[in-house]
Amino acid sequence: MNFKWNIDAPTELQKSQAEELSEKLNISPILTAQLVKHGITTESAAKRFFRPQLSDLINPFLMKDMDLAVDRLNDAIGHKERILVYGDYDVDGCTAVALVYKFLQQFYSNIDYYIPDRYDEGYGVSKKGIDFAKEQGVSLIIILDCGIKAHEAIAYAKSIGIDFIVCDHHVPDDTLPDAYAILNPKRVDDTYPFKHLCGCGVGFKFMQAFAKNNGIPFSKLISLLDLCAVSIAADLVEVTDENRILAYHGLKMLNQTPSLGVRAIIDICGLNEREITMSDIMFKIGPLINASGRMENGRLSVDLLVQKDYAVALSMAKHIDEYNDQRREVDKQMTEEANHIVEQLEKQQHPQCIVLCDENWTKGVIGIVASRLTEMYFRPTIVLTRDGQFATGSARSVSGFDIYAAIKSCRDLLINFGGHTYACGMTIRWEDVDKFKQRFQQYVKEHIKEQHTEPTIHVDSVIDFSNINKRLYHDLKRFSPFGPGNTKPVFATRGVYDFGTSKVVGRNQEHIKLELVDSKSPTVMNGIAFGQAQSARYIKSRRSFDIAYTIEENIYKRGSVQLQIEDIHFSE
Repeated sequence: MNFKWNIDAPTELQKSQAEELSEKLNISPILTAQLVKHGITTESAAKRFFRPQLSDLINPFLMKDMDLAVDRLNDAIGHKERILVYGDYDVDGCTAVALVYKFLQQFYSNIDYYIPDRYDEGYGVSKKGIDFAKEQGVSLIIILDCGIKAHEAIAYAKSIGIDFIVCDHHVPDDTLPDAYAILNPKRVDDTYPFKHLCGCGVGFKFMQAFAKNNGIPFSKLISLLDLCAVSIAADLVEVTDENRILAYHGLKMLNQTPSLGVRAIIDICGLNEREITMSDIMFKIGPLINASGRMENGRLSVDLLVQKDYAVALSMAKHIDEYNDQRREVDKQMTEEANHIVEQLEKQQHPQCIVLCDENWTKGVIGIVASRLTEMYFRPTIVLTRDGQFATGSARSVSGFDIYAAIKSCRDLLINFGGHTYACGMTIRWEDVDKFKQRFQQYVKEHIKEQHTEPTIHVDSVIDFSNINKRLYHDLKRFSPFGPGNTKPVFATRGVYDFGTSKVVGRNQEHIKLELVDSKSPTVMNGIAFGQAQSARYIKSRRSFDIAYTIEENIYKRGSVQLQIEDIHFSE
């Protein structure tokens, strides 16, 4: 893949601001330039960025309907009503349910939780789930990470005496369901200052408001922040403002005193001997939590997350990890099949988007396959599979293209759909799949721009190897947690050479372990270029080339720095 490099060169004003901040903070101007790009230009703002404070969390009662939600929960507890905490089967939903259930269970025992079966009930609020609640004597359901479009299901629940408090973060319809209270910062009538909470984050704000209203110390909530960090990282919401505060302190909990269920996951993932980052959550912790919902039932993950016995938790984590192994095998097979189909289509045409459907694909894995195809082909992608008389689909998008709007344009063909700008899910009648495909492709054709599908790397700064040292890496770590809205800085160095010791590595000889020098310093930099073995011959020719990379700690040599090569440009 040949990436275009967009080098984000600072203006003269930004250079001046970065130099001034560098002197005040005693940090390299290479890094203070990153602060300025975030709009941080004063010493006090920089210190707030580097040391996020829980005291700076937004007043939860600024969220629309929060007073109604807290009053209804207080009323239910006061009248000893049975409460059901209901959530989606993905990481965000499972962590949200675990957080709300664990917090309320400290003060109230007539409470249970419910995760719908992906294969039997599908996404969101199911009639089966409501009927289960009725059988259990439930009169209040707190639903997390879904529900914002569950008009019929919530109306049905209301008709049989069950109230709903919806805690969601997905884009609402023009009309809202008839719930008792709806907590969603994306409501058009909501003036809550931060719009990018995940479902678990909305659940946390609800519990924060409940605690504040009932005189419960905020300290009682801090032990739950590990779940917030897991959800923020796995759901790929912006790691800015309030999410940055929650993720920062959540990572502290993960690394110091995680809950027993999370600790068991950390141990199973082999992360117990290192500092856990947002990347570790995205690629190891999150997929394991997701695995039970993808392959069996998400309730198993919530059972694990609320477990109070470590030995039991470890056994449960091992069991879920077996599902994760199965998921990897299915994922690999489906991705290979999907990629083969796309390659055949590429020989015939070069469409601006990808829509694939196979009635034998596993419903729980289609989202992963859609993500992989989007990364491989840099095009909006929808992957569908058959579910009885319907087709269930997952959509993923490329930077700058609103796939939610594209799917919404076909809403007359959809049974239901939901999501946000870059990821959506949908259900369609099987006989309407071809019609949907044509309509969706036409919308993309009319609205997508060339730059949306151009493989691009945003380079934050061009530097020399002499600029890279342990001090720079230490200061760079202070910018974490990284994620959307606060991505890890990408640097570029021009005119580098193989020191003579670079080599191809990996089980299938697919990676390059690099030892590089540039023309401006004697420093030899270690690096790793994953999946770029095709560049080895040029590199070994001792000709110069340019690299774009992030700066990482070498986990095999504690304290040493290495480069993770994102892309290589050969000299003409």
